[in-house]
Amino acid sequence: MSRTKIGIIGCGKISGIYLESGKNFENIEVAACADIDMERARSQAAAYGIPRALTVEELLADPEIKIVVNLTIPKVHAEVDLAAIRAGKSVYSEKPLAVHREEGLQILEAAKDRGVRVGCAPDTFLGGGLQTCRKLIDDGAIGEPVAASAAMLCHGHENWHPDPDFYYQPGAGPLFDMGPYYLTALISMLGPIRRVTGSARVTFPQRLITSKPKYGQTIQVNTPTHISGVMDFANGAIGTLVTSFDVWSANMPLMEIYGTEGTLSLPDPNSFGGPVKLWTLKEPQWREVELTHGYTENSRGLGVADMAQALQSGRPHRANGELAYHVLDTMQSFLDASEAGRHIELSSTCTRPAALPAGLANGQIDA
Repeated sequence: MSRTKIGIIGCGKISGIYLESGKNFENIEVAACADIDMERARSQAAAYGIPRALTVEELLADPEIKIVVNLTIPKVHAEVDLAAIRAGKSVYSEKPLAVHREEGLQILEAAKDRGVRVGCAPDTFLGGGLQTCRKLIDDGAIGEPVAASAAMLCHGHENWHPDPDFYYQPGAGPLFDMGPYYLTALISMLGPIRRVTGSARVTFPQRLITSKPKYGQTIQVNTPTHISGVMDFANGAIGTLVTSFDVWSANMPLMEIYGTEGTLSLPDPNSFGGPVKLWTLKEPQWREVELTHGYTENSRGLGVADMAQALQSGRPHRANGELAYHVLDTMQSFLDASEAGRHIELSSTCTRPAALPAGLANGQIDA
């Protein structure tokens, strides 16, 4: 099997898992990494055995690199994606696809014009835990899905993260930072969303940093930090999503899907494994379900490998741009609905991504 060469732009903290896991997929090869800070690019290349550390311009000009993996900060996702697309390369971006809808549409339209593909994290919905949930739903284990609930509740990053200011600016906050994991998982289970409404607020306008090295500095909060959203899915199910950096502690389940014949408890959508728990009318007690799929450890880069395989075979890839744009549209619409005080009909939709087949060994991708 020929291996698709990929190049990584952005050598910050998240790059480590992509550089490491890239060695574990049989159909891709990390050929180079780049960063605006060349010392950081050289350091990551040396640490993970990557052949070349390049400037961004050099990486984009390399004809051997077919997919650019964009691990830059969200506010420049669109800028880097568009540069890669102009260079004739397919792109796979960390979440979110972009900060604004308009940027997301530009990316999709530019890729269509150039005949290249767009992919986007998260790919955790392809992990063994959530794929097991997908199979249970498809097999009718809980009957017809009626509703879903999801909650990501914590008190933010200022007491532990070395540089937490970003998390309180537009393009981040709990919704844009963590919402893509929950929304992508729900859409992969239930299909696209038809309309939403929501409420959003800022509880603490300033945040005091108590982590190093910026201990004692104050963050001005410029994006909502507690958002509650309601979703009407096209299949008729109703979902709720709460994301918050304003909660000190909570015992809410991360994700549950309720059906006409039972309830499914989903694992953390920011992970690849379990546990998966099921309660049904036939077996009216909670039981843990054995996972049916592989990729249960941290397998970030799985979406890139799936995209590379799809480029060779011509099939759709799963963590695709249309899905990521639908997630972006949903998140922005929660905020718009809160401001307008009404439901928002989504202008976007997407195809429910195909399930992974059971039985794939780690490192393998279906044709």
